[in-house]
Amino acid sequence: MEKILFVASECTPFIKTGGLADVIGSLPQSLKEFEHMDVHVILPLYDEMDVQWKNQLEYKQTFDVKLGWRNQEAKLFTLNHQQITYYFIANDYYFTRKGIYGYYDDGERFIFFSHAVIEALKLIDYQPEVLHAHDWQTGMTVLLAKIFEPVPNMKTVFTIHNLKYQGVMPLEVFADFFQLSREHLGGMEWNGAINCMKAALFHADKITTVSPSYAEEIKDPYYGEGLDPILNARSSDLSGILNGIDTKEYNPLTDPNLYVKFRSARSKKKENKKKVQEELGLVIDGEKPLYISISRLVEQKGFHLLQHIFAEFMEEDIQFILLGTGDEEFEHFFRNAEENYPGKVRALLYFDEGLARKLYGASDFFIMPSKFEPCGLSQLIALQYKSVPIVRETGGLKDTIVPYNEMTGEGNGFSFTNYNAHELMRTLRYSLSIYRDPSHWSQLLRNVNKSQFTWKDSAQKYANLYRQVLQVPLYK
Repeated sequence: MEKILFVASECTPFIKTGGLADVIGSLPQSLKEFEHMDVHVILPLYDEMDVQWKNQLEYKQTFDVKLGWRNQEAKLFTLNHQQITYYFIANDYYFTRKGIYGYYDDGERFIFFSHAVIEALKLIDYQPEVLHAHDWQTGMTVLLAKIFEPVPNMKTVFTIHNLKYQGVMPLEVFADFFQLSREHLGGMEWNGAINCMKAALFHADKITTVSPSYAEEIKDPYYGEGLDPILNARSSDLSGILNGIDTKEYNPLTDPNLYVKFRSARSKKKENKKKVQEELGLVIDGEKPLYISISRLVEQKGFHLLQHIFAEFMEEDIQFILLGTGDEEFEHFFRNAEENYPGKVRALLYFDEGLARKLYGASDFFIMPSKFEPCGLSQLIALQYKSVPIVRETGGLKDTIVPYNEMTGEGNGFSFTNYNAHELMRTLRYSLSIYRDPSHWSQLLRNVNKSQFTWKDSAQKYANLYRQVLQVPLYK
């Protein structure tokens, strides 16, 4: 029985800000289907966690965590959900706050969590053979596991979900947050600062990221976010494993958020479109092509391109709905766009999961022209709800969306290569021409219906990675 401990900062259904939570919620569930895979998960206990889950927590014990010269108290809780054991580490000072990220001391908070994970491993009766940490928030767990060896011979795997965010802090935190000799400083220092991501990349036995293309891209300085030298040095231990999605959770045939449930019937999808148009004050017309974008409003997601061609795009007989929050520049732009194109554009500058599902279920096209995209889950969800993705060919978008080819009838979406607004505009116009051609549109939707990105294949790749690092026979 291979014992694997996932260490992460968020996880559905307990707490979520983005795609990381979906992965930590779904991947262990898929791994448990493999014989001999015993996966547990450890997380911070945030005040924001819904009371329905808090009420199910079982208190285990209180223990001290040394953070440099300080002692912090931690409490350990457990919860069993869908045959997976989850551990939660509570600390009133660090985790009793509104939201889970965005504080000046985030680095300190997650270094505390990393220390607490190592201490908890000495107390629980589960002794993992592999510690699998995710993103910078848990990067120091890998370093501390290697130094202190809380479980003899435990191996480590680290997954990069987004290289851009690295947990960078001043060098002084080495003395403040770690009781380590100076020989360990080199394993966490990068460009004159403490870097949580670098610490994990330096110490992990194996490194993964969330798509094959992104694994290649991040070795190039353009995408490497300053860490490409160490990624190239570790390239033999780096691999890309594509994320999947939970197709039971994202299923238009059972989704209670939809006005009309459907499998693939276009007539029912149009009913959803009309209901959304009515609810949001758009012109009600089931034949009018509806484009949506559901995203954080940040530069990474390609909104500068959309800004540049938006007025030209609005000359077409289409509708556009945006759902999401983010940078003030983009919020201001889309707020004005809604005023300038009444009945045609809606800018919903907040996030609501139920509404997101309605939009996926109602839309014809999903726009995601990212500057870079480690994997992307939104385009996979769009495919599930029969909304055709329009993406830039980068990272996981390149690995999941095949551009439609009129000659061969192949492809499940539309894509463009260069980060260029005019290429995006040409691709949007092409999508419209296919929409207006019944035979091509039917063929494209048939291809979309066949697109499946479940966790099954990816989970097997992770299972074999654990077996490889443990030097035991692989699954066939």
